[in-house]
Amino acid sequence: MNVSNTREHSTGFENEATKMNDFELENMRQQLNTLKNKLNQQEIVNDRLIRRSMKNTAGNINRKYNIAMAVGLLMIPYTYWVFIKLSGFSFAFWLYTCVFMLLCVGATYYNRRNISDSNLMTNNLLDVRRRMARAKKFDANWLFFGVPGILLFMGWFMYDTYQTQGGTLNNPFFWGGCIGGIIGAVIGFMMHFKTQRQYQEIMDQIEDLTEED
Repeated sequence: MNVSNTREHSTGFENEATKMNDFELENMRQQLNTLKNKLNQQEIVNDRLIRRSMKNTAGNINRKYNIAMAVGLLMIPYTYWVFIKLSGFSFAFWLYTCVFMLLCVGATYYNRRNISDSNLMTNNLLDVRRRMARAKKFDANWLFFGVPGILLFMGWFMYDTYQTQGGTLNNPFFWGGCIGGIIGAVIGFMMHFKTQRQYQEIMDQIEDLTEED
């Protein structure tokens, strides 16, 4: 009788222990699932925030390109009025200015296509990164054409000023043009390097996202 009761008690304890273990395991499983869901939701939120940040940065570059193209086109009639009508510069100099401005506008429009897609940040991120790298490289290589073009413009500007001002450069128009050119060059280089950093920022953010995946 005692042996039978002892066995029954032992079996009861084992059943209770098994139930408790099952309950604890189920509880731990639920906690892990809850934690996993929270992590997944946090990852989705982070993904959306990073994509939104990339979209804003690309939009900022796109706006700068649009402004640059508008200014370039407006400079064609404006320089005709300043160089030909007011200053009497050579027609060849104004024609060079127009061609240079049109090339700048065309190059800007060409590179702008890499970031002007409205669905850019919902596309495949590796493809977006390749496009950003291509745009960054084109923007950097443009200096090899743009800087010599500006130097030729400034040299020609000095020559025409010298010719139209009776063989002297000591006049307000010349110095105003030089100061304006220097200020424009400084602003242009600042915008260029800022755009390069923004391209790199987008590429780094994409790399972070793809590494997490």
